[in-house]
Amino acid sequence: MVKILVIDDEEDLKLLMKQRFRKQIKQDEYEFVFAENGKDGLQKLIDVPDIDLILSDINMPVMDGLTFLSRLKDNHKLIKTVMVSAYGDMQNIRTAMNRGAFDFVTKPIDFKDLQITIDKTVDHISELKKTLEAFKENNILRMYVDETVLNFMSGREVEQSLFENELEDGSVAFIDICGFTSISENEPAEKVVTMLNSYFDVIVQEVIKHNGIVDKFLGDAVMASFKDDKHLERAVACCLVIQQKFKDIEYQTDELYANPQLSIGINCGEMVWGNIGSSTLRRLDYTVIGDTVNTAARLQAAAEKGQILVNEQCYQLMKDSFDCEKVSEITMRNKKKPQIVYEVKRKANSE
Repeated sequence: MVKILVIDDEEDLKLLMKQRFRKQIKQDEYEFVFAENGKDGLQKLIDVPDIDLILSDINMPVMDGLTFLSRLKDNHKLIKTVMVSAYGDMQNIRTAMNRGAFDFVTKPIDFKDLQITIDKTVDHISELKKTLEAFKENNILRMYVDETVLNFMSGREVEQSLFENELEDGSVAFIDICGFTSISENEPAEKVVTMLNSYFDVIVQEVIKHNGIVDKFLGDAVMASFKDDKHLERAVACCLVIQQKFKDIEYQTDELYANPQLSIGINCGEMVWGNIGSSTLRRLDYTVIGDTVNTAARLQAAAEKGQILVNEQCYQLMKDSFDCEKVSEITMRNKKKPQIVYEVKRKANSE
């Protein structure tokens, strides 16, 4: 049901709207709420918080429609307003649109045109709600995406905010569940998904505890990012805890006991943080990209079961806090020289 707030000081309009849209009201497609002026309209928005669409006059006592528009945009960014007024000159139209009006219908009202305008506005609102709901229904995304996505705004502001990005130091970890492909080939799909989700939940809980961001799930791997103070130490400490917790997992299936092991690659450095994806598909991920990320992925690919690998740069930054063991030199794509890698064993001074 679409809830429509009609703001107009003409008493006859209330009766006319109910008569013209009686079919939609009877079928629970529309519900109308009425206010006598802009001030009353703002109060109605508090009393009835789920208003979708506003039809507002311009010339009204106490608070006119243009003043109402300027007050509305502060706290009700998803609500769309169609101005319905006899003052249909270009100046009023431009002022209304500049203050956030979605459309403009002139009086005397052509109800066929008004119906088309309402339908168009409702379709636009529906698309915004679907996009917002898609984010909200995904609890994992809701916990880890950037605030610019969750504090969803409307119109041009959405496009601007969603594609903001920043260049900032941070750490990234690729955590892969080894051997899971063979499990998925021998177990029913439902059990595979249940098992994998239970493994992911162990990883996710620790990333949260260490103030990290679950960037994305890549098949049977997790990409997590960390920024702000001591991001590298938090990333490494997080992975050590996850590794230990996985040693305690014993997941029973019909044919085998799966004792999962992890291969992990961690790297730190400057990365681009931003919402990456397609605005056309309305699919965006708050993620990190850059050479730092690529190197972390290659460190994970080089890690054997049970290993956490870092490169020389990370080792030098963390060697006082963690016990590490030099492994070897490995050749990485797009790197001119072989990279020395170290295996993280434990926190320093821990048994």
